Amino acid sequence: MEKQQRAYIFAFVAVLFWSTSASAFKICLSPERLNVPILPLLFGASLVSSAALFLHLLLSGKIALLKALSKDDLTRSAFLGFLSPFLYYIVLFKAYSILPAQEAQPLNFVWPLTLVLLSVPILKHKIKRRDILAILISFSGVLAISTKGHILSFRLTDPLGVALATGSSIPWALYWIYNVKDKRDEVLGLFLNFTCASVYVFVLMLVTGELKTPGLKGALGVTYVGIFEMGITFLIWLKALKLSKTTANVAGLIYLVPFLSLVVIYFVLGETILPSTIIGAVFIVGGIILQRL
Repeated sequence: MEKQQRAYIFAFVAVLFWSTSASAFKICLSPERLNVPILPLLFGASLVSSAALFLHLLLSGKIALLKALSKDDLTRSAFLGFLSPFLYYIVLFKAYSILPAQEAQPLNFVWPLTLVLLSVPILKHKIKRRDILAILISFSGVLAISTKGHILSFRLTDPLGVALATGSSIPWALYWIYNVKDKRDEVLGLFLNFTCASVYVFVLMLVTGELKTPGLKGALGVTYVGIFEMGITFLIWLKALKLSKTTANVAGLIYLVPFLSLVVIYFVLGETILPSTIIGAVFIVGGIILQRL
């Protein structure tokens, strides 16, 4: 099998796993299902992800990289780990605890355009007319979803949930902006980020008195999130990028995630997918693709 074909397979597997994330989040957080609180969910998932990434470093012979870390490396990981997974997933999980999964998932997907906006003051990038048009198109999709199609009334069905779902794109975009200058091994960086985040969440649980252990079913849900939303899927995606002739060959597959997620949400969670959600997702993804062209 050719390398490019293998790249497509790895990329599609990663996309399939990420497409189940919205449903997994909702199942874990929902009081009617597993009822795992936000902080224990993030703590457990971060630990599982750290363990998976550490195992990969061990098996790939990269464990020696840990010994070569400098104070600057650890400081960078402490900062990046605060942005994501710590801050990003706390905001995102709170959004999922409030909104239906079919709304939270596509609203969170606006992060590429948030990255464009934040790159202007931070990286001194110039914003183009095409960028502005793309942002307006995606924002129309956000309005369609958050108002359930009643755009002209501008009545958000849940202002807090919408603010959290779209606002989660800020720490995620900041993470990628500041991650650009990180020249370390990608897996090593991810391992350190998740480890730092685990420490942050543990301290926060101690302070808030939420140091709780989920039951067996809850632990299985947490493990699934840690493996298939975070740790292993990132490794699969990185493998796809490395095998591909160009990143553009496989990067476009990521735009399938919002739509495949809706299919999983429909069959797994039983949510009735609203036409406004589909239309909104099309506008959001369409704006992102326009900006990327």
